Amino acid sequence: MGLGGGRAHRSEETGRSGDAPRRSLVPAFPRGHGKLHPLPVPGNGARCAVPAPATLSRPGTAAMLLLRALAGRRLPPLPLPRRGCSRLPPGSPAAGGRRGAAPVLAALLGLGAVLAYGERRRRGAQAAQATPVPRYPLYTREEVGRHRSPQDRIWVTHGTEVFDVTDFVELHPGGADKVLLAAGGALEPFWALYAVHSQPHVLELLREYKVGELSPEEAPPAPDATQDPFAGDPPRHPGLRVNSQKPFNAEPPAELLAERFLTPNELFFTRNHLPVPAVDPGSYRLRVEGPGGRALSLSLAELRSRFPKHEVTATLQCAGNRRAEMSRVRPVKGLAWDIGAISTARWGGVRLRDVLLDAGFGEEREGEWHVCFEGLDADATGATYGASIPYGRAVSLAADVLLAYEMNGEDLPRDHGFPLRVVVPGVVGARSVKWLQRVAVRPAESPSHWQRNDYKGFSPCVDWDTVDYTTAPAIQELPVQSAITHPRPGAAVPEGELTVKGYAWSGGGREVVRVDVSLDGGQTWRVARLTGERPVPGRAWAWALWELQVPVTAGAELEIVCKAVDGSYNVQPDTVAPIWNLRGVLSNAWHRVHVTVSR
Repeated sequence: MGLGGGRAHRSEETGRSGDAPRRSLVPAFPRGHGKLHPLPVPGNGARCAVPAPATLSRPGTAAMLLLRALAGRRLPPLPLPRRGCSRLPPGSPAAGGRRGAAPVLAALLGLGAVLAYGERRRRGAQAAQATPVPRYPLYTREEVGRHRSPQDRIWVTHGTEVFDVTDFVELHPGGADKVLLAAGGALEPFWALYAVHSQPHVLELLREYKVGELSPEEAPPAPDATQDPFAGDPPRHPGLRVNSQKPFNAEPPAELLAERFLTPNELFFTRNHLPVPAVDPGSYRLRVEGPGGRALSLSLAELRSRFPKHEVTATLQCAGNRRAEMSRVRPVKGLAWDIGAISTARWGGVRLRDVLLDAGFGEEREGEWHVCFEGLDADATGATYGASIPYGRAVSLAADVLLAYEMNGEDLPRDHGFPLRVVVPGVVGARSVKWLQRVAVRPAESPSHWQRNDYKGFSPCVDWDTVDYTTAPAIQELPVQSAITHPRPGAAVPEGELTVKGYAWSGGGREVVRVDVSLDGGQTWRVARLTGERPVPGRAWAWALWELQVPVTAGAELEIVCKAVDGSYNVQPDTVAPIWNLRGVLSNAWHRVHVTVSR
């Protein structure tokens, strides 16, 4: 549930309106009339700027300043003498004005400050009378609870305030259904799930819809409604680069990505949408179901004993990998992933195909069918994360889709789906559902928000006012990708031989056949050396690591660029702008790193 899109986007662009600049009660002084010295204003600790005493050589001048302050507007320039123009010798009693002028001047300035402060308070009181603070009606929680539909208006509460968000429902970037979950009740349980709502502009937007206050007699929400749903999350490695804490999303340091073919479990990128569930492996059951009431329930022990173990080395990549580069073209909504929302592991488990066939589903089905996955991670209402893949991929022997219980030879870590997850090689990571509890064969794709209303690509011309998620297919296979992991942007590298390293990968099992590297922004190119395991043709599920050694001379400014080519001769686009989209997904333009060569 949130208010982060639609009108909020426009509000951020246009800024707040109606805030007139505060008018100073202290006059502006022409250049050459001395320095400005702060003067305390009684009562509020503020300070006014007045000219240095050297410029106030006459009581008449002080009076003129006082008139300026009282008027609150600019008057004609004062006829103040320029420095060094006195005809009297330094130290003469008359040089600073007649004897006794200083006390008069001090008194005038003190009186002026008091009067100016009084004038300021008077004007403030007038403004307050002209625009009184609105008084809102009081409501009970029971009265708020009656507003749960567009017909009755949709009301929610936050703290002690009451809001009518009916007109915002269709603008909500998370979908109208997410707003309706909170209808008639408090926002806090839902906002606790999505840290983006903690931003000041979100609450400012919400206040545009304020219609009342909760009655003072109303008790605050029950403690269990506002407690931290992420309190049970597992500990994480401190080396991860965190993009959000709640839910937890983090990537490994970029310079470590290409150091090992398999990413250590502790440094594998983490993409969570909801709190990490605590699952008891002893009581865990996987339910497999389909049309006609067909169903199968399996424990972890049964999965291990009834089906042969299968292992696959596969790279998982988030749809938002390298989103930060799109944000530099135009703002996008989503986590600011660098190049590390991608990792590779050796997964162990059972083929999804074997489980579906055992449940009585055939290798082929007429018409359009999908295999839908549902996780155990849920929000405060019990709504869970879900996704789906086409039925043909799920039952294909060559697709290697796994129900995985191992990661790099160990039980799945909690952050990565313990005790069981889906691994769909060659497909966007969003379809590899973690903490799997249900597999369902259906004639339509998953109804989940993350399948229907997210993880889709759009034209650069589509914005949050015109986007229609029903017009675009859900992302499945990802485009060819590569990035430079060493050296890092802005680094100073020594002269001599420079080693450039990185990764490359393509979706759908398409093998990376070449990586081209340029040191001059793409004017000239060299071919990098590919390393890592050689894949089975058509089943290149894992990335290729690459490196290039090249001599560089001191003082050079290098723009290192890489681009990968896969077995279908798909190649990365050269710039980000033509592939920009409002969610910042599918970011795969040439990766660029600027470095200097030191002596």
